[in-house]
Parts: sequence; C-alpha cells; structure tokens
Amino acid sequence: KSMNKDDAPVIEVKKLKKAYGSNQVLKGIDLKVNRGTMLALLGPNGAGKTTTVKILSTLLKADDGVVKIEGIDINEDPDAVRRVIGLTGQSAAVDELLTGRENLVMMGELYRLTRKSAKARAQELLEDFDLVKAADRPAKTYSGGMRRRLDLAVSLIAIPPVIFLDEPTTGLDPRSRLAMWDIIRRLMDQGTTILLTTQYLEEADQLADRIVVIDGGKVIAEGTAEELKSKVGNDRLEISFGSVTDLEKAEKVLGKAVFDAKPKDKSLTVIVKDTNTDIKNTLNALADQKIKVASIDVHKPTLDDVFLTLTGKTDNRSEEKGDK
Repeated sequence: KSMNKDDAPVIEVKKLKKAYGSNQVLKGIDLKVNRGTMLALLGPNGAGKTTTVKILSTLLKADDGVVKIEGIDINEDPDAVRRVIGLTGQSAAVDELLTGRENLVMMGELYRLTRKSAKARAQELLEDFDLVKAADRPAKTYSGGMRRRLDLAVSLIAIPPVIFLDEPTTGLDPRSRLAMWDIIRRLMDQGTTILLTTQYLEEADQLADRIVVIDGGKVIAEGTAEELKSKVGNDRLEISFGSVTDLEKAEKVLGKAVFDAKPKDKSLTVIVKDTNTDIKNTLNALADQKIKVASIDVHKPTLDDVFLTLTGKTDNRSEEKGDK
C-alpha cells in the first residue's frame, strides 16, 4: 500500500498520559506510524481515541510522554508541527454561511497561499471531492456527506504530509462512506501519512496498514488486520437445513463441535480448526446419517470478533464525548 517508507517513523508517540481530574484517560500509550502508511486507532466509547488525536494535533497538552511528528517534538515547537499536519475532526470546521469555494479559498489564504494559488488549489479540491456543482452554494445547504467531504478538502488545502482523520465517516450513508474511502486511498497513494480513528472495524480493515486497539487508556493489541483476526483464531462453518428436524438430528450427530444453533433459521455453526479436514469430516458425518444440507458457508473471523475477544465488549458504535 505504501511508498518510500523511511526508517524513522513520521508519527512517534511514547508513554502518552492524560487525565481529566481523577479520570486517567490515557495511561501510557505508544504509537508509531511510518511514512505513507495508515495507522487505525480503534477502541470502545471513552477509550481515549479523540484525546490522543487532540494531543497529536496540538489542541490539547499531554500530562506526560513524548510526541514527535516529522521529527519535531510537539512541546518544543507546536507551530512547526501545525505546518505539517491536517486535521479533520468529528464536527465539520466549515463556515456555514460561506460557499464551499469561499471556505477553501479563505483557508488557503490563512495558510499563506497567494489568492491566485488558493483559488487554483480550491478548484482542484472541488474536483477531487466531487463538489464542483455545489461549489458556489452556501455550505449550510450541503448534505452530511458533502459537508464531510468539504471538511476533509479544507484540511488538505496546504497539502500536509501528515493527516489526522478523527472518525471521518461517522454518520455518513454507505455511498458517501465508500466515496470517502476512495479519497483516503488516493491520499495514501500520494504518500500521505495518516492516523485514523474510527468506530467502524470494517473501515480499519479496508484502509489501514496497521491497527492499534486501545481500551481503558492502554494499548491492548496491535498488528495488521490479518494478525488481529488470527488472534481470534478459527473459521466458522455455517450449515443450514431444510427442516428443524434435520437441524435437531445434526446437533445430535455433531455434538460438542456445535458452537451455536439457530432453530429459527434452521442453521448451526461449527468452529473449524483445520479448514480442509474439519469441513469434510463434518459433511461426511451428516451424509452418513442421511441428513440433507441446504447450504454451507465458511466465515473468516471479522475484526468485530477480534474486538469482542479483546475487550469483552460487543462493539464500539457509541462514541466518546470528550472521552469522559
């Protein structure tokens, strides 16, 4: 996925700590992101994802720990850090009364582009983000997906080498989410280094080179999506039957191997340790008893399974409000 990875990480975080009063939100987090790659930060409600992004983007001071971005220590020179980063937050940082184009040009001028360069760059981004038709309408008339695309475009006006995406697709419809994924992939192809926080495990699976799972302010797992899935282990074989009677017979025949049975769907699930032999043996055992199988399906573990195994929480749809 990535281009010209340097040896030195572009984002380096060591022993990051932050508390709000007696509530210890971050308890010593370590992160590394190499050039042109994406790290996804996953975690349940209140895990500390947004706090981490706020500290990395200089909006919040850590209590302890070291953060370097492009080799610059954020405590020593926050201004230099701000020059190399872009941030897209959970709420759009867009002036509703200005048009999409005006928002982009204004932000370009704040980044000290000349008016001419700012206009040219605004036009490029409007085309990239499929906002040309809406460019000269006030932002308040935009749909949620358009607002989010404009927000991301605004954060890219100065072509920063490092981008923090704090839940860029939360609340978007599936089509807008896929469009956003395409835009994010293009940024990575251009060599941008990205830290993404998301509550969608599928998003991390699709986009990230590496994933870090945090819970209770600590890193509890990290690796590629495949490595994390392999921690959960085994494939699952889902078998459905023509009748409840066949399902009940199958349950007797397969005994302990049955992980879960759903009489309503006339189906059951068997955990598969060795894909080649287990599936064959299971189907042979059913055939020997003349039990008819309607359909079979093999499922690989998903990142949702990983999440459940690691945190004991079924999922992390609800989101932290200031990590309280």
